[in-house]
Amino acid sequence: MKKTIAIIAVTIVAELILLVIFVQSGLYNVSTLSPDPGPLKWIFSTTSDNSVKHHAQAIVVPQEVKALSEGTASNDSPSDSSMIAEGFDHYNDMCVTCHGAPGIDRSEAGQGLYPQPPDLVKSAKELPPQNLFWVIKNGVKSTGMPGFAKTHSDSKIWAMVAFLEKMKNMTPQDYAAMEKANTSMGNMNMNMKMSHHEH
Repeated sequence: MKKTIAIIAVTIVAELILLVIFVQSGLYNVSTLSPDPGPLKWIFSTTSDNSVKHHAQAIVVPQEVKALSEGTASNDSPSDSSMIAEGFDHYNDMCVTCHGAPGIDRSEAGQGLYPQPPDLVKSAKELPPQNLFWVIKNGVKSTGMPGFAKTHSDSKIWAMVAFLEKMKNMTPQDYAAMEKANTSMGNMNMNMKMSHHEH
């Protein structure tokens, strides 16, 4: 028994030494142009997916977001509409570059990231809203996905989630219409501010 324990201990120490040598050698290619080998990619993606699921499980989803996720939201609710509009505003400013949108490809910067940012039109259909909220709020290490908790309140993050729930069924024409409406609203607000300053 003692001999077996000794063999296991020596094996572990040897593996740790080899790991340190490998880390110090610089042989591992950290270039985004060199994809991780299959087993390493599986370890990273599985660890990430399970971490998000674990940390997001206790998050309580607001009723309006839950209704959007389940497809039971009323189309004539002003509060839902303003929440989605606010979420669109944030998404269009900060997220579309890396994730794209209906009818809009990722930017050159987004295409150069590794791992590739998910297409949120598809991913929003697969992830529950609490997972989306957790990722937006906390970010994900070593992916380029920032955590917005330092700059955005929970209500703003939930607005982004609400928009993502809406976006998963959007056509390119729907997104373009929201973009046009958002631009018009922005111009109107700018004109009001300028008029106020003049008086």
